[in-house]
Amino acid sequence: MIWQCFFESLEYGMKMNKPLVNLLALTVQEVGQLVQELGWHRYRTHQILQWLYQHRVLAIEGMTNLSKVDRERLQQVATVHHDQEISRQIARDGTEKFLWRLIDDLAVETVMIPEERRRTLCLSSQVGCTLDCGFCLTAQMGIKRNLRAQEIVGQVLNVQALLPEGDHITSMVFMGMGEPLMNFDAVADAIQRLTNMEWGLGFSPRRITVSTAGWIPRFPDVRRLGVNLAISLNGTTNAQRDRLMPSVNARYNLDALLMACRKYLEDSERPLTFEYVLIAGVNDSVEDANRLASLLRGLRCKINLIPFNEFPGNPFRRPAPEGINAFQQIVRSRGLDVFLRKSRGDDVLGACGQLGRSASEVLETAPTRSKRSLPIYAES
Repeated sequence: MIWQCFFESLEYGMKMNKPLVNLLALTVQEVGQLVQELGWHRYRTHQILQWLYQHRVLAIEGMTNLSKVDRERLQQVATVHHDQEISRQIARDGTEKFLWRLIDDLAVETVMIPEERRRTLCLSSQVGCTLDCGFCLTAQMGIKRNLRAQEIVGQVLNVQALLPEGDHITSMVFMGMGEPLMNFDAVADAIQRLTNMEWGLGFSPRRITVSTAGWIPRFPDVRRLGVNLAISLNGTTNAQRDRLMPSVNARYNLDALLMACRKYLEDSERPLTFEYVLIAGVNDSVEDANRLASLLRGLRCKINLIPFNEFPGNPFRRPAPEGINAFQQIVRSRGLDVFLRKSRGDDVLGACGQLGRSASEVLETAPTRSKRSLPIYAES
């Protein structure tokens, strides 16, 4: 009944000159339903999907294994819409920060980190963030809305299209704006499109990492996706996490989080990654280093230490280099794999915890308009 109403609205929309359906906004099943409604053979579904994600066409006219008549028919009801690039900033170290305008005039940021021949793309999953982590600039925005699957995948398609010939995105991390596990359905849909080998972009799930502040009800769902899971820990006591990450720790405290991590590892072949933002005078003491090693002892994991990336208006400070090194050595001496993450792109506010300023500025200057859901249309 829902799909009958949907396609009746399409037929009505064609007659009344209503907005076209954005093919990138449709799920696999919805593309199949569209193909069926048009009276085409089922194999057209994979053809259309391959054009969207493997050939990355910008318009239906480019789908050349559809006949001219079929392309014209499809153009009557559908289009291909990509979010608009607002700006592209290049940091001194080559890191690039992209700002995209979404269909409702909100904006979101994406960061690409080059390292020799590798290209890591840091993806956003929300406009703003549901959580309130005190060391993160994005949290200051609050939550505007969840990104839709096509807006997540669109970051990948748009950046890849801008890379020089021969350069390719090699890995992706959901560590941009937002808490991915609080927008799980869209993130999972996006990951399906990114990893599908028959019609999708064909990325290995092993090259994708989803980071969470500790939204543990979704841990089993992440495991089923086959991607890597990273936990943003940042404290060795509940008091520290209450100060740094109050919302999530009030819901799932340190004991619950570590129990969920142990359960996750029982059913997963992949090790966990724990991220630990080092903040001077808050969580960087010798006692913290020893507590961290004790908390994670026996878990299959690695630890990424991230010296706090400062941003205007935040009272926290980055520890001195000698303190950072000492912290790492203490944890390492206790037998854990611990690595120091270099800050990348901090001069354009593109480093870990620094995203959101550019998106907020777009929001402040955007014209006032009614807020409404635009799940499948290319235009408002």
